[in-house]
Amino acid sequence: MSQEHRIERGKVHYKWDNSLPPAVEIDPGDVVHFETEEVTDGQVAPGSDASALSQIDFNRLYPLAGPVYVRGAEPGDVLEVEMLALNPLEWGWTGILPGLGLLSEDFTEPYIRHFDLTNGEYAELREDIRIPLQPFCGTMGVAIDEPGQFDVLPPTKGGGNIDTRHLNVGTKLYLPVLVPGALFSAGDCHAAQGDGEVCVTGIECPMAFSLRFDVKKDRDLAPWRYQFQTPPGSLQPRSDERGYFATTALGPDLMENAKNAVRDLIGWLGHEHDLSPEDAYVLCSLAADLKISQIVDRPNWGVSAYLALSVFTS
Repeated sequence: MSQEHRIERGKVHYKWDNSLPPAVEIDPGDVVHFETEEVTDGQVAPGSDASALSQIDFNRLYPLAGPVYVRGAEPGDVLEVEMLALNPLEWGWTGILPGLGLLSEDFTEPYIRHFDLTNGEYAELREDIRIPLQPFCGTMGVAIDEPGQFDVLPPTKGGGNIDTRHLNVGTKLYLPVLVPGALFSAGDCHAAQGDGEVCVTGIECPMAFSLRFDVKKDRDLAPWRYQFQTPPGSLQPRSDERGYFATTALGPDLMENAKNAVRDLIGWLGHEHDLSPEDAYVLCSLAADLKISQIVDRPNWGVSAYLALSVFTS
């Protein structure tokens, strides 16, 4: 019979390390309830101004709840993680951190926006711009099979900081098991994010979340790979109601194309919606999706930035 477990808030770690003792040991089929602080572990608080972003202790970034030791999970198996509940807690923030983000050369000063999440439906960037909430854990992964400590940013061969916005309630995530027990951890929760998270932050928020675990012995998943399955109708159909405005950049460099597509979308938001470059960049990170439009017409590929027009209330 499955059991429920709880990892108390504040029982976290900041690095991947397969020598860490488990926070909890569970059986396949069990449920674990988590609660984590936002990505800076409280260094950014409600009302913090942008100067807080220049004073962050990076050793306290990514407070992860765990590790969860799943009995019977062995290297070569696949860990299934099912999202049962994802509940943002009242407040979140999005910021531009100097030196980080897709357009770090364009945005060199710190900038922050705070969001009231208590309505549970949307975050308001401006009275006429509402971003639908679509909560998920930005970081979910397993310990890797190498000794020592490893940063949460960037992702590892065990998943980790994957920032995949469709890992919402009802979705099942599949990760390779690299060490006995898998040693799963999660955190870095977002209330909303666009595909690409271009300014390096989603709506970073404290969150209470519940996950169910299982072990798949009959599946094969290589390191540096993960898979997920979403429930029917889960891909934010509200975004499709009013269509999209998209900007596309062509050329031989996918990274440069991605930058130019976002730059053009920022320019359009300023011209058509009177947003400052900083707020337009933030909105791109929260509500625009980067897509590879074509990758077969060598030597010039195409990247598009899609913004759902449903974020505009008027």
